[in-house]
Amino acid sequence: MAIRPIPQIGDPVLRRPTDLVTDVDDPEFQRLVDDMIETMREAQGAGIAANQVGVSLRVCVIGVEENERYPYKPALPLTVLVNPTIERLDDERWLNNEGCLSVPVRGDLYRWMNIRVTATDRYGEPIDKIYRGLSAGTVQHEVDHLDGMLVIDRMDDRRSISTWDNFREHGMDAYLERIGPIIERTEP
Repeated sequence: MAIRPIPQIGDPVLRRPTDLVTDVDDPEFQRLVDDMIETMREAQGAGIAANQVGVSLRVCVIGVEENERYPYKPALPLTVLVNPTIERLDDERWLNNEGCLSVPVRGDLYRWMNIRVTATDRYGEPIDKIYRGLSAGTVQHEVDHLDGMLVIDRMDDRRSISTWDNFREHGMDAYLERIGPIIERTEP
């Protein structure tokens, strides 16, 4: 396993829709997944998409354990999503404030509250799972990457954009107050 460099905004690999994974048995694919997990953990991310390590394949990893970068996020088991698709379950949306390992700022954007994800795992076994609240936001964020979108593309009010340090100092308390009821309602 290796920690890979994370391309930053402006790198064309982040803007291209990714290619479908066609061979989960390929040892290079399995090595990529292992490297993505290591890279995500090293960077203290809640997820990472293959194009965030420079590979244009439709696979992402999500998972939240104890994480200093996202202390407010509920636990989310480590999951590899190969060729994921998202179906929103209703029209309910919520206002999140998101950061990104490939974009050095964060800001407010709307996410669907309740989604169903279909995919396969890294070994080709089917996944059909419902995600809600912050966990749904994490999945949507990573699938956006696979479609060539970044968080800034979804931010309607650019005045919400801030650095991580300024968010922690000036915005985190209000954000935590805003998302508290969402976490209580949607997360186990």
